[in-house]
Amino acid sequence: MAGPQVLPQKPDMLAALFPVKKPVIGVIHLQALPGAPRYNGQAMKDIFAAAVADAKTLAQGGIDGIIIENASDLPFCRPENIGPETVAALTAACMEVRAAVATPIGITCVANGAIPALAIAKAVGARWVRVNQWVNAYVANEGFINGPAPEAMRYRSMIDARDVAIFADVHVKFGAHAITADRSIAEQATDAEWFDADVLIATGTRTGSPTEPTEVNDVRNGTNLPVIVGSGLSPAQVPALFSAADGAIIGQWLKHDGAWWKPVDARRVAQLMQAVMLVREGK
Repeated sequence: MAGPQVLPQKPDMLAALFPVKKPVIGVIHLQALPGAPRYNGQAMKDIFAAAVADAKTLAQGGIDGIIIENASDLPFCRPENIGPETVAALTAACMEVRAAVATPIGITCVANGAIPALAIAKAVGARWVRVNQWVNAYVANEGFINGPAPEAMRYRSMIDARDVAIFADVHVKFGAHAITADRSIAEQATDAEWFDADVLIATGTRTGSPTEPTEVNDVRNGTNLPVIVGSGLSPAQVPALFSAADGAIIGQWLKHDGAWWKPVDARRVAQLMQAVMLVREGK
């Protein structure tokens, strides 16, 4: 891959996880979990059933991986305030999904819960975690957030979860970049690689906002790691973005009416994967 050889080159974890060209990871946005302000006492079995239904639709549509996220727990807690009730519910939801589909799964524990996500991944056999702010510091919606990489990597070693890959966002969404404004996107990508991420993510500014090919290229210019798209992918954007990126995480566009809180739409999954297959076949 392009980019400076700032460290001994790591194994390509994206290729190890997904033995296909340009893998696509679909998102399950869980309904609000116990402890969150929007949780209304709904039976856990119903929350799990909705997650399983989404997982089956994604798997049947040919999605290569699934990432499970406590996306409805708004407003999100700071990492140190993520409670055991959230970890327990997210773990249980992941177990239900694992039992329902054979598709590899990953974990996002928002906001920026790297250590809770690693604990869940170890417990449920997830293959990777996504961390939106891995290095440096940002003024996020939740306030001032430090990059958790040093503590998280030590925790990963302590629980013997070295096989759980780190997918780290660069030039993160949902945050002000004032603190890192004197560092180029390529430099921030180098920082993430230096702090031992495995796969880097280029995104737009918010959930569902388009990722520009220039953003992907800027990230790639600072790293030898795989670079994937983390937001805003649609079938129309696949040719341009997949010419720059090694794969993608896609959530909002795959839902009914393109609304992230709605169920996954099988027709949209089919449309997206048809566009991906054309790229994989070189058409």
